[in-house]
Amino acid sequence: MKKVKLTGLLVACALALAAQNTSDQHMDNGANKMMKSGDMNFAIKAAQGGLAEVQLGQLAAQKASNPEVKAFGQQMVDDHTKANDDLKSVAQSESITLPASLDANGEAEYAKLQNLSGSAFDRAYVNDMLKDHEHDVKEFQKEANNGKDPQIKSFAQRTLPILESHLTKIRSIHSNMAGGGSSKMELLLSL
Repeated sequence: MKKVKLTGLLVACALALAAQNTSDQHMDNGANKMMKSGDMNFAIKAAQGGLAEVQLGQLAAQKASNPEVKAFGQQMVDDHTKANDDLKSVAQSESITLPASLDANGEAEYAKLQNLSGSAFDRAYVNDMLKDHEHDVKEFQKEANNGKDPQIKSFAQRTLPILESHLTKIRSIHSNMAGGGSSKMELLLSL
């Protein structure tokens, strides 16, 4: 009796999988093709990165002790909120569903920074932003040059100069914090 029930259950599962595969094969419309493309992967990663930039920026605007870091955090909130809205508009026009919350890496980064304060927070945030923006600029350049979807490629082209300016700014902040920059007082004393 148990063998018959188990066999019946296995047959039912096999039929359900076969029906799902047939259904997936018939859903070969433009949206399904888009879901498999590199452009779609870029859009999802850009959305998750944008969400992280906003939330980490909010944290920096609240917790940073260095005024430059605090201002940079607020700039991340402002600029990435606009970029996220732009990407949402593109996604909506193409019937793409983007993530609405941080991924595991973003949550872990947020938790790590949330537990820091003072100069330790500033250093960790600046280091993360430097690494993140170096990566993002490369990914956006790649999409801006080689993207196949015209709307997502255009989004990357519009956003890339903003990310490049962020990278320049965070490099400057990083250099200043590492002692590579001169303070105004040092400049005055050297005269």
